[in-house]
Amino acid sequence: MATGQLSEDSDNVFFSNGKQVRIRFLEQGEDRPIRELWPHLSPRTRYLRFLSILSSLPDSLLCRLIADRDRRSMAIVAEHETGGTPIVVGLANLGAVDDESAEVGLVVRDDWQRQHVGTELARTMMLAAERRGIRRFIGHVLTENVAMRRLLKKIGVVVSAKPDGNVQEIAFVRR
Repeated sequence: MATGQLSEDSDNVFFSNGKQVRIRFLEQGEDRPIRELWPHLSPRTRYLRFLSILSSLPDSLLCRLIADRDRRSMAIVAEHETGGTPIVVGLANLGAVDDESAEVGLVVRDDWQRQHVGTELARTMMLAAERRGIRRFIGHVLTENVAMRRLLKKIGVVVSAKPDGNVQEIAFVRR
């Protein structure tokens, strides 16, 4: 489990396994960390996050993942420093739907999954969104994405779930 408090600038989070990550908000238009993360996501991880395998990162998707000027969208990354160079291990992003709701997404590179990185990213994103008046979060989750369903139970309270084939649109609030 992680320890430490998170602010909106950047903070270090320490895990019980001895690993440490820095969680920080991406600057407006900053895309390098997303591009660096992409090759470290397996086809299965890409499928679970983006509902498609996507062998390459389309520019249209990249534009939706980065922070914009008016802060109606934001992105945060978890970085682990190794040999003086930070490597991106996770990404959470949010896009406002209206003044009180936002669509959210989260992905952690395969070799860092099941270490609570996703939990810390989700909590940080939700707290930052709440400071901007966002109280309701919406995620599109494949029915087979057991890890994301577990994470949602840990961090949120589901207020609605609308099935559409093998995808559910899940609306939740912070626990």
